[in-house]
Amino acid sequence: MHAEIGVIGGSGFYSFLDKVEEVQVSTPYGPPSDTIAIGTMPTGRRVAFVPRHGRDHRFPPHKIPYRANLWALRSLGVRQVVAPSAVGSLTPAHGPGTLAVPDQLVDRTSGRTQTFYDTGAVHVSFADPYCPAGRRTALRSARDAGWEPVDGGTLVIIEGPRFSTRAESRWFAAQGWTLVGMTGHPEAVLARELGLCYTPACLVTDLDAGVEEGSGVTHEEVLRVFAANVDRLRTLVAGIVAALPAERECPCPHTLDGLKLPLELP
Repeated sequence: MHAEIGVIGGSGFYSFLDKVEEVQVSTPYGPPSDTIAIGTMPTGRRVAFVPRHGRDHRFPPHKIPYRANLWALRSLGVRQVVAPSAVGSLTPAHGPGTLAVPDQLVDRTSGRTQTFYDTGAVHVSFADPYCPAGRRTALRSARDAGWEPVDGGTLVIIEGPRFSTRAESRWFAAQGWTLVGMTGHPEAVLARELGLCYTPACLVTDLDAGVEEGSGVTHEEVLRVFAANVDRLRTLVAGIVAALPAERECPCPHTLDGLKLPLELP
């Protein structure tokens, strides 16, 4: 069982490939969120899909086995990861249905394990958290698919599972941050520590609590907007996967160059 590209699906994004083989992967960090589905794209590319929250949505954002998910993908041969997710918008200009490909993140989580290196001093570069080649591919694929994607912006990751208060939302917006989500970290940094390319594809499902007056964002609203766009998003992800470069010439494979690792990578 082998794949070159991994897709980590978010809320409501539980099926990506039609004909798949399911594999259970053991990792030093426990089992991943669910069995991993591996299939072949029409282009011949092998893709591994893992539902971030599990098929039955049993893992809330702060309980997702992030380390197991990324380790399992790498052990299957994955070197590039596409990560669609639902996010809130911190600006009225980016309303529900907007697709954004951020270029920065801010970590506002607490208590999540965000490294594989529990022994030894290993410090990876994370100034630019996303793969530049992957971002270019995602933006180009989105435009080809009829989206008008937002190029860049900052995704702030909150602990969850609750949504932001109005004061928190207004504070985030005042910092110039544009999107808010619950799952983009530590996913991105764990991918970096494994030398993987990580590319986000963020679907805006709501305007966050402080952006406008009203009752605030609800769980039902997020799922409704995501469900209305999930087919289109699946098509986009398929396009990104097909267009990702076969040979990685980005900085991501060289993240660990010169570092003495306390563990052997798969």
